[in-house]
Amino acid sequence: MDFGLSQEHEMVQKMVRGFGSKEVYPSIKEADRKQEMEAHVLPRMGELGILGICIPVRYGGQGMDYIALGLVCEELEAVDTTLRVVMSVHTGLASMTLLQWGTEEQKTRFLSPLASGEKLGCGAFSEPGAGSDFSNIQSTGKRKGDVYILNGEKMWISLASKADLALVTVRTNPEANKPSAGLSSFIVELDRPGVTRGDIHGKLGVRAGSTGWISFQDVEVPASNRIGEEGEGFKITMSAFDSGRYTVAAGATGLIRAAMEASIAYAKQREAFGARIGQHQLIKQKIAHMRRDYEIARLLYLKAGWMKNIGQRNTLETSIAKHFATDASFAAASEAIQIHGAYGFSDEYDVERYMRNARGAMIYEGSNEIQTLIQADYTLDERKDRPLRAELPAFDPEHWQTEESR
Repeated sequence: MDFGLSQEHEMVQKMVRGFGSKEVYPSIKEADRKQEMEAHVLPRMGELGILGICIPVRYGGQGMDYIALGLVCEELEAVDTTLRVVMSVHTGLASMTLLQWGTEEQKTRFLSPLASGEKLGCGAFSEPGAGSDFSNIQSTGKRKGDVYILNGEKMWISLASKADLALVTVRTNPEANKPSAGLSSFIVELDRPGVTRGDIHGKLGVRAGSTGWISFQDVEVPASNRIGEEGEGFKITMSAFDSGRYTVAAGATGLIRAAMEASIAYAKQREAFGARIGQHQLIKQKIAHMRRDYEIARLLYLKAGWMKNIGQRNTLETSIAKHFATDASFAAASEAIQIHGAYGFSDEYDVERYMRNARGAMIYEGSNEIQTLIQADYTLDERKDRPLRAELPAFDPEHWQTEESR
C-alpha cells in the first residue's frame, strides 16, 4: 500500500494551486460580493486542461487518473468552492457520465469538446419538487419519430446559464411499473429552441458561482442524443452522482485545509491574555480537530479514487467520503470563525465565506441524510451493487495517454 503521490500528481497539484492562488484568489471576495462568476475563470480552466484532467487524451482530455481529479478538486476548493463546483458538474456529472455510458459517436461529438474546454457542460436533474426524491421528477420526454419532445423545469442547476450542454434526465414512460424505471437521460444542447434559463441570486454561499434554472418547452432532442437505453435514466443518474460526490468529497477536504491554515495563521499573530492565542489549549484543541478531520477526509477520498482507478464500484466508499468531508468542512469553518472571534464574523477574513460555502455541500449531490441511508443499507446488507451495462472505465495509462483508440 503506497500513500505517496506520483511526480505527475504533484505537478498537477502545484499547477492548480498556482492557478487558484494567483489568478482567482486576489479577486474572489469581490466576486462573492457581486454574486458573479468572473469571466476569465472558465476559459482559463479549459486552457490549463483542468476541465478534462481525468478524460483520455483520445477524447480531448489530459489522460490522468481519478486521483488527479481529486487533487484538483481539493486545491480548487481551498481557494473557493465555486471553482470545485465547476469540476463537479462539468467533469463529474457531464463528462464522466459520457465516458461511462456514451457511444463512441457520442464521445466524439460531445465528450471531446467538453474535455478540451471548448464546451461547458452541466447536469440538470433536480426540480422544484424533486431533489432527494429523484424518482419523482415530473419533466417529460415523449418520443415522436426520431426526436424526443422535452417539457419541464430543472432547478438549482450549477452552471445553468453558462453551460453549452446539459445531461438531462426526464420521464419517458409514465406507465412504468415503478417510477425509477420510467426515466431516460439525454445530452441537450442548451441553444435549442424552447430552452430558457437564468441565474438564482440571494444564495447563502457559493455566491461567486452560477446556480440557476433551466426550462424546457417543447424542446426537440434527437433520439441520437439519448444516453444509454430508454428506461436507464435512473441508473445513469445514480452513477453520475458517484462521480459528482467524489469531487465534492475531495473539494470539502480542501475547505477543511483552508479553514485550518487560516486558523493557524491567525492563532500565531493574535494575542490575548498575554500570549498568542495559539498557545492556549482550547485553541490548540480546535486546530488539532481540524488536522485530524483533514487527514481522515483526505484518506477517504483517496481510497475512493483508488477504487475508481481499478474499476471497482465505490458507491458506499464515495458516500462515506462525501458525508464525512462535508460535515467536517462545515465544522472546521465554524471553529475557524470562533478562533477569529469578531473578525471571523465579517468578510474581512475568508473564514465566514468558508462556512457559507461549506453548508451547501451537505445538501447537494445527495443530502447527507441520503448518504446516511445509503451507508446503513449497505451495512445492513439491504443494498447490493448490481452489475451495470456500462461501468466507469478503470484508469489505463497505456490507452488513456495516447491518441489511439482501442
